[in-house]
Amino acid sequence: MRITQKEVEHVATLARLKLGPEEITTFTSQMDAILSYVDKLSELNTDDIVPTSHAVPMENAFRADEVRPSLGTDGALANAPDRVEGFFRVPKVIE
Repeated sequence: MRITQKEVEHVATLARLKLGPEEITTFTSQMDAILSYVDKLSELNTDDIVPTSHAVPMENAFRADEVRPSLGTDGALANAPDRVEGFFRVPKVIE
């Protein structure tokens, strides 16, 4: 798989990067080397390999949902430094 300087310029434009002629030449050769390596990986026989999303086996760590009483307004505001009529009062950040 070969990549052209025009394609590198296109990718740079999409990434909103301004590259000089030397950088385009450098990135063209570097990206070509990367794509050649990735292309080499397609030669591997992966028929008996199970697709994975993680390198190690993962299990769901979530607990089962169960109905519980909520914290309540008084409990939530118990340590609030400033409250007004059942709400947190915070400093104004937008003028």
